[in-house]
Amino acid sequence: MSATVVLRAGRFSRRTTRRAIVVQVLLVIAVVACSLAALTLGSRSLSIEQVFNALSPGATGIDRMVVVEWRAPRALAAVLFGACLGVSGAMFQSLTRNPLGSPDIVGLNTGAYTGVVVMLMMGNTGYGSQAVGAIVGGIGAAMIIYLLAYRRGMGGFRLVIVGIAVSAMLASVNVWFSVNVDLELAAEAAVWGAGSINGVEWPVVIASAAVAVPLVVMLPMLARRLRQLQLGDDTAAALGVPLERSKALIVIVGVALTALVTAVAGPVAFISLAAPPIATRITGRKGTLDLVGAALVGALLLSASDLIAQHAIPGATLPVGAVTVCLGGLYLIWLLFRESARS
Repeated sequence: MSATVVLRAGRFSRRTTRRAIVVQVLLVIAVVACSLAALTLGSRSLSIEQVFNALSPGATGIDRMVVVEWRAPRALAAVLFGACLGVSGAMFQSLTRNPLGSPDIVGLNTGAYTGVVVMLMMGNTGYGSQAVGAIVGGIGAAMIIYLLAYRRGMGGFRLVIVGIAVSAMLASVNVWFSVNVDLELAAEAAVWGAGSINGVEWPVVIASAAVAVPLVVMLPMLARRLRQLQLGDDTAAALGVPLERSKALIVIVGVALTALVTAVAGPVAFISLAAPPIATRITGRKGTLDLVGAALVGALLLSASDLIAQHAIPGATLPVGAVTVCLGGLYLIWLLFRESARS
């Protein structure tokens, strides 16, 4: 099952294993199942047949409106955003060579939150203004962390520590905002900060996909550089990899993928932290970079979390960020017990 397989498509080739292929196919099936469940469940329950009829060309009526206009954008957003977070987490964890080196741990989400807070303080309460604030805040936090962590090159452990420190400082700014502004603005920031994809519509999904596609096209090139960087800076330099330029490019793409999600849904924690190690564990590719597996696991985690957020409590809809925090806490507890048992 773990025999090596080389997949080729034109000039590109990818070495993988039969086990990884089987697991990734199963993950795709699970993601599709979650998406179909999201289309069928709700105040107006539909059968699978009704869903397919509503999705067919020329369909009309209330079922089409429920499936195509109301539920499908949210289901696709969960898949797209989960994949973006999974890939971003894999890139940062590989770059820092640290399982805690995910964007939500090193402070990019907190920076995006601060960007939204600044926009609210300036009186910009619109959706577009908040998205701009989130992107600028996330990128600004990444630049500050990168500059503070840079010492004749960027060390992964130093980046994680500096990121946690910057995140703590930005979090204090966010708390100060919540206790010193009008209750309405504080409530608006708190709702956004909880992380939710409720109310996502087609224009937002299409715009997000338009931003994500160019970033995904760059991934094969970045994955090759990341694998070379995993060998160590000296070895990568000997192979002709421009170290700091490659690291800066990887950080920019990783931040862009995270900011894309944060701008729309708010900070959604733990997907980028948990998806990459889960992917490497179930595909049996420990010690290797698996962007495809991380993307599929991230999509599955966020889709399943959004289903729980919508239907776990009858009559109430939770922010998906609250569900991912709970699942992430359980994951960290399991990880702690596992490491304790090992030691």
